[in-house]
Amino acid sequence: MAIAQTSSEPLPAEPNGTRIHAALKARLGDDIYTSWFKTLEIESFDGQAVTTSVPVKFLKTWIQSHYIEDLLNCCRLEFQAAERVDVVVRQPGNVAARQQPAPKPAGVRDALGSANEAPMPDEAPVRPIPVRAIISGSSLRTGANGIEGSPLDPYHTFETFVVGSSNRLAHAAAVQAAETVTVGGPSINPLFFHSAVGLGKTHLMQAIAWEVKRRNSNFAFLYLTAETFRYQFVEAVRSSDPLAFKERFRNIQMLLIDDLEFLQGEKTEQEFEHIINTLLDGGRQVVVASARPPSHIERLNERMRSRLQRGLVTEIGSFDRELRTKVLERRITEKRKIDPGFDLSREIVDLLADRLTENGRELEGAINRLHMTWQHARSALTPDVAETVIRDLVHSGGDHRRIKIEDILRVISRHFGVSKGDLLSQRRHRSVVWPRQIGMYLAKQLTARSLPEIGRRFGNRDHTTVLHAIRKIEGELAGNQRLRDELEDLKKMLAH
Repeated sequence: MAIAQTSSEPLPAEPNGTRIHAALKARLGDDIYTSWFKTLEIESFDGQAVTTSVPVKFLKTWIQSHYIEDLLNCCRLEFQAAERVDVVVRQPGNVAARQQPAPKPAGVRDALGSANEAPMPDEAPVRPIPVRAIISGSSLRTGANGIEGSPLDPYHTFETFVVGSSNRLAHAAAVQAAETVTVGGPSINPLFFHSAVGLGKTHLMQAIAWEVKRRNSNFAFLYLTAETFRYQFVEAVRSSDPLAFKERFRNIQMLLIDDLEFLQGEKTEQEFEHIINTLLDGGRQVVVASARPPSHIERLNERMRSRLQRGLVTEIGSFDRELRTKVLERRITEKRKIDPGFDLSREIVDLLADRLTENGRELEGAINRLHMTWQHARSALTPDVAETVIRDLVHSGGDHRRIKIEDILRVISRHFGVSKGDLLSQRRHRSVVWPRQIGMYLAKQLTARSLPEIGRRFGNRDHTTVLHAIRKIEGELAGNQRLRDELEDLKKMLAH
């Protein structure tokens, strides 16, 4: 980590910068750290402000809007007198530029929700650059022509995707798109996936991206969630750069847009339509995923619906028992690669396949819990133990579909004695964080809402924060009977 000294107070040596990173990881969790802080560097300290740097503007704005207090607290482990943290965008080869702190932009929520805020400060003009990937741990963030993409999960490849009758057509179309786009062969364009949550559409979208990257590392492709597209467009408007934003898409050879149902805002929708039409007219590959087919997305106008339906619109259906069994067996095999002693009996596999019928995330979560339980016990698991471990994953009669996130917020607030305002705030005291994490976990288990939507309903948080909360609660469940009982009580409250 390169550290520039600009003040009378000497900067600590390299291990202390590492200590700040370790503190961030411990405070925020691996997922958030990897997504937002892995590439952050400590630049200087002038006695009051710690200057840090990141490689792209999007990371800078997101950290300032969501995690600036966490970053300041972690920096104070080394710089006790620090009053603030400035985040700047690194400019390779320009030492002076790297030492100039950038003014704080408006928060992400303000940028999305208010047109009256002052525009974002100007930075160095963005020039078209070759496609690249910013590596953050084992994840990858695509980018092309100055546009930063959303992170790709290294697990979401074609090799880990389990094919069955409900997803065979979608899988075949995804493979064809990945194989033909880099060689200019005939393709299905546009390609549109839709399904309920947890059935694999995001997995297929990212698998296409990984396969394209493997086949041609210089291919100009971009994977974006609709939420990220919207944020970047709003940022471009606020910095008086909407035309340049539009132009950056012209040379992209493949665009993958996920969670289209979350595209919001009249101007954003108009810009999205223009970009899609430009790419399709130019023969560029477009792949879209959504919870609903184009005909059921109310925000799309008739022209856009018609355009998206000209290629292939394919639904990924619910898993049948055969596919659920195949998914379970694959996940068990993956666990055995890292822990050869782990195994589940056929009776337990059948139990899971029969009881967990909603989506693949349930199945994967069940295997993770049972593996953790086995690690503690180091003895063969019985069906009774397995049934206890997955008890809160099992839905009864579909009643969970009627539970709303507002109901969960109300029950969590009353049960833990925490106001709804605190649950939605940026407070990070354990008395607030723990109830908030339980609320996010219940929202994922008891509603059909996606991670980005849950994050928005819990104070406009990022989906990685929701994922961290879910994994945190799942990790506690295996050896915490009190927590299991408490969750059951909360579910009973929500059912009445």
